[in-house]
Amino acid sequence: MAGCLVHARRKFHDALDSDKNRAKIALELFRKMYLEERTIKEEMLNDYDKRKVLRDQKVKPLLEHIKTWIEAEQFNVLPQSPIGKAMTYFANQYPKLETIFNDGRIELDNNLIENAIRPMAIGRKNYLFCGSHKAAQNAAMLYSFFGSCKIQNINPREWLEDTLQRISDHSILKLEELLPGYQ
Repeated sequence: MAGCLVHARRKFHDALDSDKNRAKIALELFRKMYLEERTIKEEMLNDYDKRKVLRDQKVKPLLEHIKTWIEAEQFNVLPQSPIGKAMTYFANQYPKLETIFNDGRIELDNNLIENAIRPMAIGRKNYLFCGSHKAAQNAAMLYSFFGSCKIQNINPREWLEDTLQRISDHSILKLEELLPGYQ
C-alpha cells in the first residue's frame, strides 16, 4: 500500500497560518519533488523501470530530506499544533510513502483515482432519494457499470443496448461475459 504525497503536503499547507516558516520549508521540498517527477514523466513516458531509477536518484533524496528535517524539528513544535500534526502525519505515513520507490508505475499521489471516483461518491448521496433500498441498489449497479464503461472508453449507451438485447438468452452462469470490456 502506497502513501499519498499530496495528503502529506496538504497538512503542511494547512499549517501555513500557524507556522509559516516551517511550513514553507516543507512545501518547498514537496514542490521540488513534484517538479522532478514531472521532468521524469516527460522524459521517460511509459518506461517505468527508468522512471524508478530516476526517482531513486532525484525524488527519494528530497523525501528523505523532509524526513530528516522533521526528525530535527518535531521537538521544537507543539504536537497538537497544525505544524506538529503535519509532522506527525508525515512521520507516520513515511513507510507507505517509501513504497512509491518500489515500482515506477506507482504515482506519487492518488489524485488521479480520487478524481475518477469523485462522481461515484457524489452519486452515493443521491441514492438516498431513490425511493427504496432495491431502487438504490439498482442505481448503484448502473452507476458502477457506466463508470466501468467510462474507464475503458466504451460508449455506455451502446454497451447497455447490446447487453439488454443479449441478456435474455445468456447463461446465468456466464453473466460476467456481459460486463463492460469483458474479453
